[in-house]
Amino acid sequence: MFTLGCDRAYLYAHPERNLTTDERARYEAALSERAGGVPAQYITGHQEFWGMDLIVTPAVLIPRPETEHVIETVLELAKTQKSEKQGCPPHTVRIVDVGTGSGCIALALAHELPHAEIRAVDVSGAALEIARVNAARHQLEKRIHFQEADLLAGCEDNFFDFIVSNPPYVGESEEDEVQLEVRKFEPRGAVFAGPSGLETIARLIPQAHAALRSRGWLHRSGRRGTAGCGRWRELRQRQIGHVAVLHLLDVFQFQRMLLRRQWQSGQQQSQGDGAGVVKEHAKQCTPKKEPPINADGRR
Repeated sequence: MFTLGCDRAYLYAHPERNLTTDERARYEAALSERAGGVPAQYITGHQEFWGMDLIVTPAVLIPRPETEHVIETVLELAKTQKSEKQGCPPHTVRIVDVGTGSGCIALALAHELPHAEIRAVDVSGAALEIARVNAARHQLEKRIHFQEADLLAGCEDNFFDFIVSNPPYVGESEEDEVQLEVRKFEPRGAVFAGPSGLETIARLIPQAHAALRSRGWLHRSGRRGTAGCGRWRELRQRQIGHVAVLHLLDVFQFQRMLLRRQWQSGQQQSQGDGAGVVKEHAKQCTPKKEPPINADGRR
């Protein structure tokens, strides 16, 4: 289908169709690239996410199905989220996708939450161009504000209801555990965070704490079972402060962590303000055996 530029229905309807010389050359070139380890998504330039066909290039990570758990969780929480009346119109939810890459998370949330204000941030101008193209292809370019910035630099304090991020968190010491095609073809800065893997998260947490409105949520991806777990607990205690913390596992037992900023210092989260919704949603994610770090730098 990629070689001919047609859909599956066309192939079924024209079984007698032979490849031209140019088409055969294109097909063989694609096979050669794949044999050399190039991800199929970079060869075709497309990847599906949340029912949307997205453009992908080596400037962005390839969206993965497990990242859809982020969308599911935010949607569940948004049902119970009540906007505060501090300069924000009623029923307006403000969301920022930090490290948007292809824009997959921001686009999916914009599609599902038509009244939300959504911002997509990335330090890479090349990645933002791809995200903008994807937004235009799905008629969502007017719904999302794209911003080139390092994490939440320049963002307003006490502004967002949800901060969503799938940041780099693989340590350079773990490079041998990452598939060769990830190390060789995907953007290194979107996979590796530094020597320990906590460098990006260490900067993101205090910025998120300032940018979140009271009772706002930070949803970030994490990992389990690594040498960095003890350092992460220490980091969390030092930088997060008085917030509620929920740890969820997706279908691969991959840790998705939710941090909620509280109204007052030390106030505990109640079942009625989203915790029950998240825990019930987590029960639906039946854990499976954890895979190795794969083609998006995730386990």
